[in-house]
Amino acid sequence: MVGILGELLLTAGALILLFLGWQLWWNDAIMAGQQSSAASDLSSEWIEADRAARGSEAPPEPADYGDPVVGPAERASGEAFAIMYVPRFGEDSQRRVAEGIGLDVLNSNYLGVGHYPGTQMPGEVGNFAIASHRSAYGGGMHEVDQLQLGDAIYIQTQDGWYTYRFRDFEYVAPEAVDVLSPVPHRPELQPTDRIITLTTCNPLYSTDERIIAYGVLESWQPISAGPPAEIASIVATWES
Repeated sequence: MVGILGELLLTAGALILLFLGWQLWWNDAIMAGQQSSAASDLSSEWIEADRAARGSEAPPEPADYGDPVVGPAERASGEAFAIMYVPRFGEDSQRRVAEGIGLDVLNSNYLGVGHYPGTQMPGEVGNFAIASHRSAYGGGMHEVDQLQLGDAIYIQTQDGWYTYRFRDFEYVAPEAVDVLSPVPHRPELQPTDRIITLTTCNPLYSTDERIIAYGVLESWQPISAGPPAEIASIVATWES
């Protein structure tokens, strides 16, 4: 009897390990592909809509496009309004950014990155703060710890492209919500910079703390100007 019970426990343990492996690796890879494809589709939709609106009008020449266009702050929960693409994360790392950080966004097959309600929008003065899983459910920020000073963090909306540059990391407790302030950790101050804050769990396969990656807006260009030159060839593959 003891031997049979031991075999059952071993079998149960093996099944649990197989399930965890499926959840953390195989299912993660499948969801990552679905999220990437969905982001490519939305990006192409915006690009095609702009081409249709312009008709035969030529794209604008490279220029100083002035202050970034800032989209509406009021969004329905789960509404996708941006694409995040970080070359350091890999060529297929594009993800839709949707309003909210609930499981309907972060665990979605077609979303994966969530915008903290109440924080700023892309290009706006203040803090555009977003979140994603580090591992499992597509792992939209799996490689966040690989970012290097000056790495580009591209955000696309139906209005244009916003190029942020990575500046530094911070490791905080999960309850340290003041990293989401317009001036991180200084909610009493008025912001003057346009920053992006990427938040995810740390270390891998754990929720003990959060790793925070900060970036500063370098430039923006309208969608009619096309994507930034550095990623134009990559974005072209999204339309194929």
